[in-house]
Amino acid sequence: MKKYIVGILVTLLATAVAVAQVDRSKLPSSGPAPEIKIGEAESFTLPNGLKVFLVKNTKLPRVSFTLVLERDPILEGEKAGLSTFIGEMMLGGTKTRTKDQLDQEIDFIGANISASSTSVSATSLKKHQGKVLELMADVLFNPIFPQAELDKLKKQSLTGLATTKDDPQAISSRLSRAVVFGKNHPYGETETEKTINNITLEDVKAYYQTYFKPNIAYLAIVGDMDKSEAQKVVNQYFGTWKKGVVPTFTYPMPARAAKQAVALVDRSSSVQSVIDVTQPVKMKIGDADYISSRLLNQILGGGSASRLFMNLREDKGFTYGAYSSIDADKLVGTISASASVRTEVTDSAVYEFIYEIKNLVEKGVSQEELDKAKAELAGSFGRSLEQPGTVANFALNTARYNLPKDYYATYLQKLNSYTVADINATAKRLIEPDKFVITTVGNGAEIKEKLAQFGEVVEYDIMGEPAKKLVAEADMTAEKVLENYLNAIGGATQVAAIQTAKISMDANVMGTALTISFVYDSQNGRYGQKLSIAGNVMQNTTLANGKGSMSVQGNSMEMTPAQLVEAQLNSYLFPEAVYKANGYTATLDGLKDVDGKPAYKVVIATASGAKLINYYAQDSGLKIKYENPASGDTFYSDYQTQNGVLIPMAWTIKSPQIPIPLEAKVTSLQLNVPVTDEDIK
Repeated sequence: MKKYIVGILVTLLATAVAVAQVDRSKLPSSGPAPEIKIGEAESFTLPNGLKVFLVKNTKLPRVSFTLVLERDPILEGEKAGLSTFIGEMMLGGTKTRTKDQLDQEIDFIGANISASSTSVSATSLKKHQGKVLELMADVLFNPIFPQAELDKLKKQSLTGLATTKDDPQAISSRLSRAVVFGKNHPYGETETEKTINNITLEDVKAYYQTYFKPNIAYLAIVGDMDKSEAQKVVNQYFGTWKKGVVPTFTYPMPARAAKQAVALVDRSSSVQSVIDVTQPVKMKIGDADYISSRLLNQILGGGSASRLFMNLREDKGFTYGAYSSIDADKLVGTISASASVRTEVTDSAVYEFIYEIKNLVEKGVSQEELDKAKAELAGSFGRSLEQPGTVANFALNTARYNLPKDYYATYLQKLNSYTVADINATAKRLIEPDKFVITTVGNGAEIKEKLAQFGEVVEYDIMGEPAKKLVAEADMTAEKVLENYLNAIGGATQVAAIQTAKISMDANVMGTALTISFVYDSQNGRYGQKLSIAGNVMQNTTLANGKGSMSVQGNSMEMTPAQLVEAQLNSYLFPEAVYKANGYTATLDGLKDVDGKPAYKVVIATASGAKLINYYAQDSGLKIKYENPASGDTFYSDYQTQNGVLIPMAWTIKSPQIPIPLEAKVTSLQLNVPVTDEDIK
């Protein structure tokens, strides 16, 4: 017994010594990457050319069908935006079902059917397989394309486009695509009001008849089904689909910038700058540098432990997050690094982006960084295998990109085989640090001169078009702009004669009725504003006796001195008539493009630093835009004569708090009427 106990002690002691010798400051070394046992997709091809891939999955009683069209990108030109309508139009009704009937039948079996310009997909419980295939085939083969549906979609698209015009991220995306690919490339063109309005029902039908052909289509099936059943149902529902000739297109590879340059959209209401450092790259799945580029990007800006994130957020505190990407696309992708940063650190952030990119290319990566990137990507790959659809996507990619049969089965082995030297070589092959375009959306007055250190600064408009060369009168001043405005609306004398006003405006946001009321009493320094939704007062602002208060849903609070000063700036029906008397300063900040109209930008400021920005049309002198970084922008139109003075009867309000532009119309206007304390409240 004693001998037995001694043996145990010796064993425990040896184990303790071994544990003590482990260096816990280092990650344990990785073993060899295994070959992943991925369930192979079974495949077959119909006589009409439809290629089918089946991934059998018995874990859930569900089945999915995903049809993908493999067509070349299309330059839509004067019809830009057409492809965005195709899917919804196909779901707008068929020869046997109205849109409502189609939706009801889909909902009744708990299924889902979706469509786009290059796909149709359906999912349902296995027991409803026949019904969902019937509905999917009806959508695919029998769409009727109702004109009313197109009209509705075009209206929605125009509303969405109006929203993106005031979205810095959307503006940045348009700008980056325009400068990288060019407007004459499918990836660089932009839909506009004109191109959307150009789209006709005949265009939708022509697209469908041209591109929805089985010989360019792949069908991926995932569910509890064997190959014989798959062949039976695919032949039943898709076997009569007629093949056809589909046009192909080629486009020149976009050239990288000859030297580093800056593309700027001046958005003076911005308190942040949206930065994108970008250049085109020819990269598709399966290329020699594809997997190594995933590792390279993971190190540069692929996550919260990447170089960009650790530098710009953790170290400098410039942003909430900085990331990068290296796109893979059959045509062309981009290398991109981006972040939204505070206006005052825009140039510093750009410097750090360029530093990290150059440092990556010139000095390379470390073994520790590479090991960590491998672990992160391997983990992501492993988690993706939990979804049955992943195997179907692998099968589709293998066919579409002509990959080796074992490409995904040996993915982790290939990933693990890369060395530091391999990744560094990839960086030098793919990235040219001195040929990036630095796109920036932000306050041009604050950042333009600072950005000039990185290259020539070229200005663009919010649609990604080169900014118009606007020429202002040589002797124009802010005072003259304000004087011209007062003359344009009726003259200073007529304006001064209007001392009080009550204005009511109606608007609609996503089906909800809004009423905005204003009360002006310039003679006594009083002002009231009220916002009502469906008859209920939601917000109220009051200025009287040198004090101000705000009430939101019944909760009232006194304005701070800073808030009061800013509110007073907005408390006049014709503030241009009192700027000078109230001690405000007016500064002319050049001639700007406001939705295609040249307008003088005038910055109004108080001694305490509160500011507002107005834009006055160069041709008419009328005020067409008011800008405020906090509350958003207001556009004025439909000027009509009231009491001898022109007053805008239509306002378009774009606010960060409102998801879509608010179109408000004046429904009641009373001038020089008595104003009571109750009116102000």
